[in-house]
Amino acid sequence: MRPRLSPVSFHPLRRSLVLLALAAPAFGALAQAFPTKMVTIVVPYPPGGPTDTASRIVGQKMAEILKQQFIIENKAGASGSIAAAAVAKAPADGYTLMMLATPTLLAPHLYKAAKFDIQKDFTPVGSTYDLPIVMVVNPNLLPDVTTLPQLIAKAKASNPPLNYTSSGQGSFGHLTTESLKVLGKFEMSHVPYRGGAPAVSDVIGGQVPVMYADMVAALPHIQSGKLRAIAVGSPQRVPFLPDVKTVSEQGFPGFDAVSWGGLLAPAGTPAPVINKLNDALKQALSDPATQDKLKTAGVFAAWQSPKDTAERIRRDDEKWGKVVRDKGVTID
Repeated sequence: MRPRLSPVSFHPLRRSLVLLALAAPAFGALAQAFPTKMVTIVVPYPPGGPTDTASRIVGQKMAEILKQQFIIENKAGASGSIAAAAVAKAPADGYTLMMLATPTLLAPHLYKAAKFDIQKDFTPVGSTYDLPIVMVVNPNLLPDVTTLPQLIAKAKASNPPLNYTSSGQGSFGHLTTESLKVLGKFEMSHVPYRGGAPAVSDVIGGQVPVMYADMVAALPHIQSGKLRAIAVGSPQRVPFLPDVKTVSEQGFPGFDAVSWGGLLAPAGTPAPVINKLNDALKQALSDPATQDKLKTAGVFAAWQSPKDTAERIRRDDEKWGKVVRDKGVTID
């Protein structure tokens, strides 16, 4: 008679497969029931900005779809590092999410004290929105600059170097301009501000002639004529400014610099829960009313699957991390 094998004598691989098979029905039931309580979306910035506004719009629609309350918790600080570190340690059950924005993706490269790894500590739920960025100039200080090549020519001829500003040291506008300087082989001096609004204000006031700004901060002033848009960083032109050419169209094929946002969950959140959240996110972003509300906030609905979002994170993490290292950009 063969001796009976105890469970612990199974080959490790076989034992893992058995455990997965036993767990599968439980995960399926979990996904079916989810969510049974309130879901929190942590926003790494103060109320009122594009990430916060987009989170509230999308969260409200997902709540309708999943028939459960979604609330927004603002946890600002260190370009989102404080929020990211907290969400990374939250239970991996789908009830605590974070709205990632590009500055938070960049934070580990800029802050030595950042306590999270964007690729290892989170499971993507899905991409949510794109926030175009636009190169603007003060039309009174640079009356003859209406295109990116003209700005580059002006910068090459300027001594001392032409100044440009952004929303801060290590901001997406800062890194994008530094990347463009390398490609275009020109120089400009960075004058960082603490936030997009004061930077835009001083470009309008004539203290600094050039800025790479997010569309939310710049668009009203472009429309009023106080700023002139000369290029957008996205691969395609944006509906807000259909006559403004992309950087790619103006001599830099393939240039792609778009700030974006996406929902993340703590690493280890069960796949069925992630998929259910992503399905709700896709439905929310497919809703015309939601799309219109996002446009009013200055962003575009941009759904992607968890897999594609993970690849986007990987690609941007490596791309902009290299710019930070090559330029020696630090904040602390």
